[in-house]
Amino acid sequence: MKSFFLLALAGLSFTAGAQDHFGPVFKQINTEVQAHSNAYGNLKDASTTIGHRLTGSVNGAKAEAYVYNLLKSYGCDVRYQPFEVESWDRKTLAVKIGDDANHLAEMKAVTLAHSPVSAQVTAELVDVGNGLEADYAGIADKVKGKIALIYLGVLPGSAKGTPALHRSEKTAIATKYGAAGVMIINTVKNGVLLTGTASVTGKLIPIPAVCIGLENGMALKEKLKTTPQTASIAMTNFSGMIKARNVIATFKGTEFPKEKVVVGGHLDSWDLATGAIDNGIGSFAVVDMARTFKKLNLKTKRTVEFVLFMGEEQGLLGSKAYVEQAKKNGTLNQVSFMLNYDMTNDPKGFSTSRKEMETLFKGWGEEVVKIDTGFKNLFQAGAGLHSDHQPFMLEGIPTGGGAGGRLPNNSGPYYHSDGDLFKLVDEQGLKNTVRYSAMLTYALANTPKIPVGKMNDADLKAFLEKNNLKLPLQVAGEWRWGD
Repeated sequence: MKSFFLLALAGLSFTAGAQDHFGPVFKQINTEVQAHSNAYGNLKDASTTIGHRLTGSVNGAKAEAYVYNLLKSYGCDVRYQPFEVESWDRKTLAVKIGDDANHLAEMKAVTLAHSPVSAQVTAELVDVGNGLEADYAGIADKVKGKIALIYLGVLPGSAKGTPALHRSEKTAIATKYGAAGVMIINTVKNGVLLTGTASVTGKLIPIPAVCIGLENGMALKEKLKTTPQTASIAMTNFSGMIKARNVIATFKGTEFPKEKVVVGGHLDSWDLATGAIDNGIGSFAVVDMARTFKKLNLKTKRTVEFVLFMGEEQGLLGSKAYVEQAKKNGTLNQVSFMLNYDMTNDPKGFSTSRKEMETLFKGWGEEVVKIDTGFKNLFQAGAGLHSDHQPFMLEGIPTGGGAGGRLPNNSGPYYHSDGDLFKLVDEQGLKNTVRYSAMLTYALANTPKIPVGKMNDADLKAFLEKNNLKLPLQVAGEWRWGD
């Protein structure tokens, strides 16, 4: 970057994109994807012939083989990365609520993942608002042995800046205060039920956790203001060690083969529907990026790995396994950058955890805009949790992906629900993810020098604090700094 600043001082105005001369290859990628992308057709076929892709299930294994064989058919150098996980699956559930234990009526609900193998609890309901530590102030003694009623997001009317913790983090707090069970109110209208993990560790939690619909939940909150309510939760679930496989297609670098750009998306889904949005549109975009690289015989200075992770929904298990295996074999330091595609659709720019990448990303984006003005060359810098970039980010590795896109057909409310179906997918939006992201991948893998590297421990701590990630990481037991 030093030479860049010297040029700027001399009054020259070369952009990063122009210096890299990636425009001609970007045009090749654009033409290929627009004319021949297989992502939409492959996702449709997988949704029809496989269905859901729950890790550890028969369907999950079918999905692993499906994308492996696809990548093999494209001529990619592809392999499985096996790992063992504690798999979880729901069996039976009955939730009942009423004025007392003798007058209970059934309520529609869905079990949250990593609830106990067997649980039967009947107890008074206690409204704990947003379910944050502050919400237990003054009522902590009333929660012990009771079932905590918690709003999934941030309640309307909450104080500005109220953190929106993950359902697993809210469940961990409720467990800390001795709750006998957790009932989480979904935020989506018309009774949509949301599943997902209630565990911050990906292992079984000690109390049952369920999700109920918005309307039922808000009515309960109102009733609790005047009339005590009793709830009964009876459930059975499966939990046991199983084998799963990440699928990895490798394109070896020509000049810096031991520098690596990892491009990932989770292949697994929950079992209530086919997971077309979460994360079919992300994972099948990653597969089609690999197809595009192979079809165009693209050469890169750095090694590129296109990775389909399993186990994301059950606690980032596949990406954690990737990072742990890389630590064991001494290759983690080879990962220069990780791009993650989780529910990514029709991006309008590029995002990254590192603000220092803005010059390069915007420069490459200028070349994309010349091809398609629908790409707005947005730039976002920051960080969040709960997707497969997280294990990489917590090792100090720069991460990124698409920015500014919107999910198609108002599909956002249906993720993790029985409404996450292929009919929600937009073909052109999916193509846009493939072509823009393939361009970003190509540029990262070929630029002479990536100006950011792995953060040291002190810088990583400061970065996480700046992005307000200390509290959720503390709740999850992943804050390793102790203060």
